[in-house]
Amino acid sequence: MKPVIALVGRPNVGKSTLFNRLTRSRDAIVADYAGLTRDRHYGDGKVGEHEFIVIDTGGFEPDSSTGIVREMAKQTKQAVAEADAVVFVVDVRAGLSAQDHDIAQYLRSTDKRVILAANKAEGMRDAPQLAEFYELGMGEPHAISAAHGQGVRSLVEAALEGLEPAPELGEEEGEEDAEAPVIKLAVAGRPNVGKSTLINTWLGEERLVAFDLPGTTRDAIRVPFERNGQRFELIDTAGLRRKGKVFEAIEKFSVVKTLQAIAESNVVVLLLDATEGVTDQDAHIAGYVLDNGRAVVIAVNKWDAVDDYQRQMLQRSLEQRLAFLKFAPVLHISALKRQGLGPLWKAIADAHASAFRKMPTPVLTRLLHEAVQFQAPKRAGMFRPKLRYAHQGGMNPPRIIIHGNSLEHVTEAYKRYLEGRFREHFKLVGTPLRIEMRSSRNPFTEKDS
Repeated sequence: MKPVIALVGRPNVGKSTLFNRLTRSRDAIVADYAGLTRDRHYGDGKVGEHEFIVIDTGGFEPDSSTGIVREMAKQTKQAVAEADAVVFVVDVRAGLSAQDHDIAQYLRSTDKRVILAANKAEGMRDAPQLAEFYELGMGEPHAISAAHGQGVRSLVEAALEGLEPAPELGEEEGEEDAEAPVIKLAVAGRPNVGKSTLINTWLGEERLVAFDLPGTTRDAIRVPFERNGQRFELIDTAGLRRKGKVFEAIEKFSVVKTLQAIAESNVVVLLLDATEGVTDQDAHIAGYVLDNGRAVVIAVNKWDAVDDYQRQMLQRSLEQRLAFLKFAPVLHISALKRQGLGPLWKAIADAHASAFRKMPTPVLTRLLHEAVQFQAPKRAGMFRPKLRYAHQGGMNPPRIIIHGNSLEHVTEAYKRYLEGRFREHFKLVGTPLRIEMRSSRNPFTEKDS
């Protein structure tokens, strides 16, 4: 699981600049938490070999008791609770403030690892202004410049020290017992779409082999269970918590849990609410599933609660807003009434089998040649792409690598055509399929140079 870093500090100290630096984009938001004007923002960060999830928060006033500032404080407290390490950002040029002292006092009470980042310190690494931040009792301030990237790498390394991703459970079992691999299954979706109901229905219906395996520092809960001889490992995103560990002031739904569960899983059940249609947040989560290359099954919950007109509208919004998941099967269920769960299990098994399908090189190459014979790629100026052979380059998601000449001229439309041919032959459902073109170097093009 990727570690989680929360960026905390008073307004205008450069938290968002640091967030964009860590996520390497201007707007690297993976999921917005709906409902408030100043939300937590989540992104995937990478510095060197270190991968992590980073949370950006609004300006923090721990003791605020009214209005939007109170809601922002609640959002920040949620981010701190979800994080493995907190980066407390202060502004060197503005100096130490009473608000910084209030934030430091709150962070000390949380027992979280806190790293102090003294931002806007370009050219001030040994400046006396840094010394006053020792007053906060947060250890040595790391002089950084989020705008210029100075000191950011060493800051992240300090924050992640000892927090490298834990080895995934179930890997050894899969190697020993190739007959029945453990399917890592995540149920993802917005709050209140019925994730807890679905999971509780499954756990009530199936014989529970074990419960509540020891978690990691993030208290991720994995629920192993077995159905018809197939072993599953449910990676919890839906609020199954040990009673003593519930953080009472916080909403039960955690975006971080969902992002981590998706990244770790083999198959994701994307749960939608039939009564609300497909929302922006559903599309965000679906995009994250696709970016991670995970097999996915779309389950529309509360199907029994909508009439024919609503069903038609829902079908239309699925086609429009989740068009990029058209390979995913759509099932209609009612978790509460236990309707449609049999077909859902079959779709999960099919998606998993597709994600790990073996595709022999001779078969791929034959399919490639047949496809080209039926419809050749378009000529681009003097060049017509020549597709010679194909082989498999990976699983979950399956990757097909095609070798030949002038393949940079192959259009996206032609790649989709090839994808359709491969999908049809290997019966790939519920999984993305990546097609990669690799051109051989043409020695004659460099002859004169």
